[in-house]
Amino acid sequence: MPRSLEVRLALSALPPSLRDGATVYVLDPARGYVKERAGSNGQHCFVSRTEWKFADFRNDIYDPTCYDATGAKYHMQVLFDVAALRARGVPATGVKNEIETRFRRGLYKAPDRAGFSYMTAPLMRTYMSLNPNDKSTVMTMSMPHVMYYTPNVGNDSVVGGLGCPPCAPYPFVFEPGPHGYVIQRLGEKESDKIVTNEADLLRDLCSYRSVLCLPTLQRPY
Repeated sequence: MPRSLEVRLALSALPPSLRDGATVYVLDPARGYVKERAGSNGQHCFVSRTEWKFADFRNDIYDPTCYDATGAKYHMQVLFDVAALRARGVPATGVKNEIETRFRRGLYKAPDRAGFSYMTAPLMRTYMSLNPNDKSTVMTMSMPHVMYYTPNVGNDSVVGGLGCPPCAPYPFVFEPGPHGYVIQRLGEKESDKIVTNEADLLRDLCSYRSVLCLPTLQRPY
């Protein structure tokens, strides 16, 4: 992805008022993530390209994500390590095994304080299934949301064990464990406003790759 477009997509995960002061990283396929610019407000933004739990190296995953200082210290490090391992030529199953081993050994720890991650971009492309054995559910969608760090909290604590779906649009736990989140979607009016305001970005993404075209206001639920 052209660096200028990647930076715009990464920053779109933040509310506009926070973008100028954010640190931004871009993907170097030969090395992993590299810092494109330093920021001043504690926000760290990049476009996640590998869902390591699926052990499935694709070139069409785009998850614009911004972490606060806490998330950058704990959560982001895992994704950056995944990108570095992939750049070194480690196969997808090897990356998954290595990251799981590091979690078991306690190299990746739960956050030491509360915080949240912005993922309020107008577009994302990723797996829809929560089952890492199901690799067939990749789609491009609009799902602006915020993720709150909730280490070792399960869905039983949040939605009475409903599981997800069908719990959306209500908050639900994603990837329970030391790096678990509760996902809270924005309301439809706010989400529609984001899509409208980011029309230029959506046009340029669609021109870059057809898989990044948002045919309609796609929502996963």
